[in-house]
Amino acid sequence: MFKQTLLSTAFILSASSAFANTLILKADAALDVRTGKLIKPATVVVEDKSIVSVSEHTPQDSISSDATVITLKGHTLVPGLFDMHVHLTGDAKVHGYERLRRTVPRSAITGAINAQRTLEAGFTSVRNLGASGFADLAIRDAIYDGDIPGPRVFASGPAIGITGGHCDNNAFTHEHRVTSEGVADGPWAVRHKVRENVKYGVDVIKFCATGGVMSKGTKVGAQQYSFEEMQALVNEVHMRGLTVAAHAHGTSGIKSSIRAGVDSVEHVSFLDDEAIQLALKHGTYFSMDIYTTEYILGEGAKAGIPEESLQKERQVGSIQRDSFSKAVKAGVKMVFGSDGGIYPHGDNAKQFSRMVQFGMTELQALQAATINSATLLKLQDHLGSLDAGKLADIIAVPGNPLDDITVMEDVTVVIKDGKVEVDKRVTQ
Repeated sequence: MFKQTLLSTAFILSASSAFANTLILKADAALDVRTGKLIKPATVVVEDKSIVSVSEHTPQDSISSDATVITLKGHTLVPGLFDMHVHLTGDAKVHGYERLRRTVPRSAITGAINAQRTLEAGFTSVRNLGASGFADLAIRDAIYDGDIPGPRVFASGPAIGITGGHCDNNAFTHEHRVTSEGVADGPWAVRHKVRENVKYGVDVIKFCATGGVMSKGTKVGAQQYSFEEMQALVNEVHMRGLTVAAHAHGTSGIKSSIRAGVDSVEHVSFLDDEAIQLALKHGTYFSMDIYTTEYILGEGAKAGIPEESLQKERQVGSIQRDSFSKAVKAGVKMVFGSDGGIYPHGDNAKQFSRMVQFGMTELQALQAATINSATLLKLQDHLGSLDAGKLADIIAVPGNPLDDITVMEDVTVVIKDGKVEVDKRVTQ
C-alpha cells in the first residue's frame, strides 16, 4: 500500500552516497516560494534525488568533476508544481454517454498518456481524485516502477458518494441496476467504504458532499451526505492516517464538510461569510478550479457534455470565481486544483493567470501550487520548495513568473526526483 512512503526520511537520506550523480543547474534566478525572494543568479546543486544547495555561486569545493551542468539563460527555477485535483483517466474529448463506453483498462491507458502530458507541463506531483476500478493506483505504481513517465501520483481510487448522488452513475434506468463502486449510505457504510479503499492502497479519500456539474440528475448546490455520515467518514480517514477531500459546490455542504474536519474542500462554488470563517477557524484548504468553466462552456457541447451539465456550469462558473476572490481576500488557505480531465491534460498551468486575475498575487498562485499543496499532503519537509535536503523536483520557465505568471504555461525543463524528465531546449 501507498508507494509514496518512498518519501520517508530514511529513503531520502539513502539517496546520497559516495557515488552520487551530480547535476548543476545555472539560471538567471531561483524562486524561494516561501518568501518570494529571487536568488539571482542561481546555482542549484543536485545529488541523485536531493537538492544539496541553492546559491548565487557554484560551491566548487563540493562538486565532482563529472557533474552534469545545465545552463538556462533567461530562465527562472521554480519548485516542481502540484495539481491537487486531476482525473488522469478522464478524456476531455469524451463526455456524456460516450464516456459510458470507456472500460477501466481503456481509461488506464488514457491515464498513462495524460500522466506524461501533465509531467511535461511541469506538474511533478498530482492528487488524482476519483477513478473507477482503482485505475489511478495502477498508473501511480507504473510511474513509480519506471514503466511509464509521469508525475508523483497521490491516488484516491473510487470516490465515495450516496446512492443517486454525484459520485454514483445515474445514466441508466432502474432495470439496469447500475451503481458506482464508491456508493455507501449511512455512517457505518461509509466507514466500510473508506476501509475498503484503504485496503486496496489509496493515498487519499475523496467523497462527494454535494451535487455536481457533470452528473445526471443532481442539483449542483444540494447537500448529499448528512453531517453524521461526513463525521464518520472523516474520522475513519484520519484514524487511518490519510487526508480527505470533499467535493462540495453548495453552501451547506461546504460548511458541513468543514465542521466534519475535512482537509480540503474542492470546487467551493457557493461560498458565504460563515463558510469562510469556518475555513479560517479549522485551517481547511480550498481547491478551486476556476479555469474549467471556460472549457466547459466553450468546448463542452462539441465534446459531448450534456445540456444539463452545461446549464449547471452556466449557473456555477461566475459565482465560483466571485467566491474565489472572497476566499483569497479573507486569507483562506489555498491549493492549486484544476480538475484536469474535464479539460485537456497538459493545459493545467492555464489556471495560474485566472488565479491572478481573480485576486491572487503571482506569488500566492505559485505558493498554492507548491508549498501549500505539499503542506496539505504533510510532505512540506520533502517537497514544495527549493531547499537543501528536499527532493529535487525543479522546473525552469522562461522569464520571471512574478512579473508575468503566464510563463508558467511554457515550461522548458522538468526535473523530478533529480532526473531530467523533460528538456525542450533547442540547443544545449
